[in-house]
Amino acid sequence: MGLVNPELSREILAAVDKMQAFPESVQNILRLTSETSCAPKDLVEVIVKDPVVTVKVLRVVNSAYYSLPRKISSIEYAVVFLGFNTIKNLALSIAAIGMVPRNPLAGFDSQGYLLHSLVTAGIARQLASRLPDFPDADANDFFLAGLLHDFGNVVIAQAMPDKFKKALEFCSRNEISLQTALQQLAGLDPFEIGAMLLEKWQFPPGLAHAIRQQSQMEPGASAIAYGVALANRISCKLGYNFGETVHNDQLPVVLQSALGGTLTQVMASLGDLDAILQESRRFSRN
Repeated sequence: MGLVNPELSREILAAVDKMQAFPESVQNILRLTSETSCAPKDLVEVIVKDPVVTVKVLRVVNSAYYSLPRKISSIEYAVVFLGFNTIKNLALSIAAIGMVPRNPLAGFDSQGYLLHSLVTAGIARQLASRLPDFPDADANDFFLAGLLHDFGNVVIAQAMPDKFKKALEFCSRNEISLQTALQQLAGLDPFEIGAMLLEKWQFPPGLAHAIRQQSQMEPGASAIAYGVALANRISCKLGYNFGETVHNDQLPVVLQSALGGTLTQVMASLGDLDAILQESRRFSRN
């Protein structure tokens, strides 16, 4: 793992190994929504077996955002109304929320982390269609990578709360990123740790690779890495940041060429992002 000593490497590997997998119901939702033959009733059968997912789906479909004339109490109708992609992204969000550390010693801002991750995921999903020069661009993969792009921080906060809290304080005082603070103070790379976790969960290799690459934005990176890195910067610009700072408006040449301009210009070209922000707030509520 590059920067860390052998003892710390063993501690990190043990922490990754202890992280629980996504709940079985969420894994089944992901599997079903990826199958072209999946019917709404198949999805309903999985959802109704998980009370947490059931309540969350009904809460979202009955939120003020949709302003339905009457309350929906049927999961069958909710699945048809929301659509497979929204159900899939909601299930992923539920899983992520369930894994956020509750240890107060880490100083972990759970709500701030969730909102940053969800906003980044939503913007990354939208950017997928803006990167036509990259054949591996898939909106659902972009959303998942955006949702999990900072998950290495969750592992560190769970396993090493004292180191995580010191890094949080250090990055705030010195106006550097949390990733840089963790590397400088503890020799920890949250992106590498996050990629290790995705590999443990047996996600597609491209997703783990994108998590590793996201801080570089160098020529040759994957479309997902570019998209997540850019979505992360936009999320921070909008005020949904988690230990991150954006000090300049310039983008790598490859992104300027694909998207046409600076960070501010790209943000303007995306139009009104309020729908993404509202969706993120809805998904993040317990």
